Amino acid sequence: MGCECSKLTKCCWSSGYNGSVPEDRNEVNEEKSELDDLPAFREYNIETLRMATSGFSVENIVSEHGEKAPNVVYKGKLENQRRVAVKRFNRSAWPDARQFLEEARAVGQLRNHRLANLLGCCGEGDERLLVAEFMPNDTLAKHLFHCKSLSGAHSFALASSGYCQLLSSISKLALYYGGNAAPFCYIIIPGYKQEISYCYRFCNAKDSLLFLSPLLLLELLAVWETQPMKWAMRLRVALHLAQALEYCTSKGRALYHDLNAYRIVFDDEGNPRLSCFGLMKNRRDGKSYSTNLAFTPPEYLRTGRVIPESVIYSFGTLLLDLLSGKHIPPSHALDLIRDRNIQMLTDSCLEGQFTNDDGTELVRLASRCLQYEPRERPNSKSLVAALIPLQKDTEVPSHELMGIQDGAAALPLSPLGEACLRMDLTAIHEILEKLGYKDDEGTATELSFQMWTNQKQETLNTKKGDVAFQQKDFIAATEFYSQFIDVGSMVSPTVHARRSLSYLMTNLPQEALNDALQAQAISPIWHIASYLQAVALFVLGREKEAQAALKEGSTLENKRSTNA
Repeated sequence: MGCECSKLTKCCWSSGYNGSVPEDRNEVNEEKSELDDLPAFREYNIETLRMATSGFSVENIVSEHGEKAPNVVYKGKLENQRRVAVKRFNRSAWPDARQFLEEARAVGQLRNHRLANLLGCCGEGDERLLVAEFMPNDTLAKHLFHCKSLSGAHSFALASSGYCQLLSSISKLALYYGGNAAPFCYIIIPGYKQEISYCYRFCNAKDSLLFLSPLLLLELLAVWETQPMKWAMRLRVALHLAQALEYCTSKGRALYHDLNAYRIVFDDEGNPRLSCFGLMKNRRDGKSYSTNLAFTPPEYLRTGRVIPESVIYSFGTLLLDLLSGKHIPPSHALDLIRDRNIQMLTDSCLEGQFTNDDGTELVRLASRCLQYEPRERPNSKSLVAALIPLQKDTEVPSHELMGIQDGAAALPLSPLGEACLRMDLTAIHEILEKLGYKDDEGTATELSFQMWTNQKQETLNTKKGDVAFQQKDFIAATEFYSQFIDVGSMVSPTVHARRSLSYLMTNLPQEALNDALQAQAISPIWHIASYLQAVALFVLGREKEAQAALKEGSTLENKRSTNA
């Protein structure tokens, strides 16, 4: 294993390191510039946010539990092309509109590169929404816990924390197959030999596995959706989180509610950030905690209140998550530590990536955070000081450690994407001509447009707008497409896309951008709408927004190709 932790006595040592974070001057300047680009906190009306999320479209939901989540988070795009995350609370969450607005305004004053910053809110009527920076690279929970089953007729995808559920699923599956091997059934357990042993101990239900044949046990194979997170990246997550908490504490916002792996999100460059949503509390008395009771700070169980030291306790549970790759109840982890059974606590995927001393130091730090008495836990400043000397591969960018595409890197573009990057309007025109109306998916078709022109414009040739577009008479095409749109009886993203390009051809980029946005509102995951936005933004000189739209178009196109 990566850490034998034979020198357990070190867990009682205190860190004597009091240094500050070494940061490159250029990096600091870049971070300052990024924060300067953030708009001031503002209040939005509901219609603006409805438009930004394409009518709160299901396709834009990024919450872990989708529509079933009590408070749903959507990805969206504002009129200025800024990507945002919009959290929409259920109606009972914030009955007091005044308190909601006060809390949002206070959190909205925070600005730090370790946070996914709060940009605005909406308290119109019964609506309660928060608007934050959008982080496109998922949560720590997704990268750390989630695994994917092999293909088969019967499969399960389980987070490695669900041991009781896992044993139940194994038992039911084995009974279903009468104890025989099931060649098309897989239940994924990361590092399965170690995990099965751990399941015995954790659940005290070893007999539940007697139904399994040896052949079926061999099918319990670990297959991660992505590569397991590297040790250096896990340490970076811990440090960035500690720095975020230290910043919030320095600004008088020491309370963070329900701190867990779902609250850590990753930005375009793969850097971890703390979601601002947990800084909001919906009761003045500090009672706000929804985590499983096994992971709840002891004082919360006693008093029902969250205090600053409760946040440190939750930080300790996150250190255990990072060390083990599992969501282990703190009481069980402390039992393992006391028994010097640290090997059971460490992620087998980390073998060879860290030394005994480094592993022991992280265990020691987690143990201090998980002290029963709040006053015995460290503060966020000392956490930062303790984590700095543990950092590894500091010169390696986060996106490389994470194995994800750098948000600032050149994208592998399709021919359409390349044409948009070059602003080659002729090439874009050829591609749209070949595509026709295939992507309208029932919203409108060539036939419906033909029927409209036959009925409403009998003196015109069939599909005059399309004919003009084909013949590159873009002024006429704009006119005929506008007539179609103004009737309003049908909607077609393709018509808006064609009129958008016609506007670009006639040097009307703002009108082109508006049409591309309208096409996206009709069809939220249509890559061509994003591509045309990119072209219009390039023409308008809004380079950064154009690059973001181009990346979005490329991502949507790749997903479309993958699912085809």
